[in-house]
Amino acid sequence: MSMIDIQDLISKNEPLASLPNTFYKLREVVADPDCDFDDIAEVISVDPSLTLRLLKIVNSAFYGFRGEIETISHALAVVGTGQLMQLVLATTVVEQFKGIPKDLMDMKRFWKHSVACGLSARAIHQARGEHDGESIFVAGLLHDIGRLVMCLKVPDQLKLVIDFAGKSGDRWHKAEAKYFGFDHGAVGGALLRAWNLPKKLQEAVAHHHFPTSADNFPQEAAVVHLADRISHQIISGPDHDMEEYAYEKSAWDAVQLSEDLHLQQIIEQAEAQFEEVSQIFLQTA
Repeated sequence: MSMIDIQDLISKNEPLASLPNTFYKLREVVADPDCDFDDIAEVISVDPSLTLRLLKIVNSAFYGFRGEIETISHALAVVGTGQLMQLVLATTVVEQFKGIPKDLMDMKRFWKHSVACGLSARAIHQARGEHDGESIFVAGLLHDIGRLVMCLKVPDQLKLVIDFAGKSGDRWHKAEAKYFGFDHGAVGGALLRAWNLPKKLQEAVAHHHFPTSADNFPQEAAVVHLADRISHQIISGPDHDMEEYAYEKSAWDAVQLSEDLHLQQIIEQAEAQFEEVSQIFLQTA
């Protein structure tokens, strides 16, 4: 058992302690009841790479507008302020994690899995008849973010954990819990709390392996839990043995959907968007 404090992982690394100023400035402007689309667009346009990424996402299969949206003001009018804020958050976070050692994490594979999880979570959300799936997309996208924190902060210990998991046959998150006393979900939740992001997002990430343990938002945690497993299916293909990705079957009841009725539709929707959307996020990473 390692004596590492979860808060030390977050607070003792300046770049991780907060998100870039653009995000907080944007949140401030959006919270102002007198702000309009031009005010918001002005903050975003200060960051040309962010502007480009947002326009790529809005014009991608994620929304299906196909090259019709040319400006951030137009994007705001079409997808809405809250939704665009979620996309800003998604692309901003991806940029935060550069320089992860290749022997610890295949970052291309990591972000592909993360995007597939985000898209699957959004597809589950839509299968439930819900709209505005951007926030649950972000929860899916960021579900494993704690693992990147561990890669940056405790790479040697994490390597031991990965080796142990390989030899023992334990899932990574169980091996982490045995060694550190917490898993990457808890680290991710702590990071999002430090960034002052919504509690719903914190809980969905922190409890994605054990959704019934979420006190306030077990349904969101269950969505991400299912999306995590579905994303492995999308990336590994239909012939892959999914038994190694054990999951709580009760999560289907929690999200009020049926595996038999809805799973295939969810997979097809996420797969239809996956290649294009993952490329946009991989360019960011």
